[in-house]
Amino acid sequence: MVGLPQVIKSFGLALVGTMHPRMLWLSLRPFLIISVLWGCLIWLTWTPALAILSEFLTNSLFTNWIQEGLIWAGFENARAWIAPLFFVMLIIPLITISLLVLIAFSTVPTIVKIVVRQAHYQDLESKRGGSLLGSLIYTLWSALICLALVMLTLPVWWVPPLVAVLPPLLWGWLTMRLMSYDVLAKHASVEERDELLEKYRWPLLCMGIASGMLGAVPTFFWATSALALVLFPIVSFVALWIYSLIFVFAGLWFSHFLLDALKELRQEELDKALTVQSRIVDMELPYHG
Repeated sequence: MVGLPQVIKSFGLALVGTMHPRMLWLSLRPFLIISVLWGCLIWLTWTPALAILSEFLTNSLFTNWIQEGLIWAGFENARAWIAPLFFVMLIIPLITISLLVLIAFSTVPTIVKIVVRQAHYQDLESKRGGSLLGSLIYTLWSALICLALVMLTLPVWWVPPLVAVLPPLLWGWLTMRLMSYDVLAKHASVEERDELLEKYRWPLLCMGIASGMLGAVPTFFWATSALALVLFPIVSFVALWIYSLIFVFAGLWFSHFLLDALKELRQEELDKALTVQSRIVDMELPYHG
């Protein structure tokens, strides 16, 4: 039965597969696209965004205490770098979600095509329970929900225990939803997809959270390091590529796990059908006692 052993087995297969040159290229492509898009956007909005944030942080009753507290604690130059830090904190979730959405929508189908070429999956029938439009709607809806959760919880990301808990949970939930749908879109029927997602809900969520925890490492450094703030362009590019590589790894992990689970589900259904047919034949045969 597909479960913990298959989670571990698919993890190992994904780890090895991620090192393949084709997968490294698949991690570079979305990274380059997102880097160019967000690089241009940040370059165009950096100065006005910092001016707006600076005014808001200074005049707002909800945030002014942060600056006053930092100055009281001895950080005399807090007013100079608190606005850039807030800007980075706000922009990180947006960049991460957009990268994950792009990988799920454009890269995961390619990953699935590569995985199903392996001998173990070559006889897997394509029932096309998902579509390009369905994937787009599902991806955007999941991303909007995740973005809303990020915005609601962002104020408490500064609390030490929560900064290590909330990002992995949020990225893990979104990773689970996007990867599961796109991996099964071509090969599983709607009924099979629903059954697999219900049956393996907790293993899939744990896989998503594990991927989110890996992704939280660059997030934590990116959002809390003074060096990351000073070298924002360089650090952001490195962190983005790490994100992209982790999400490609997650795509491989979910592909191996769910395609194997789909194959086993169909084998179980076939065995049940053969058992029923055998019983019917036995009942119809004349008894010679």
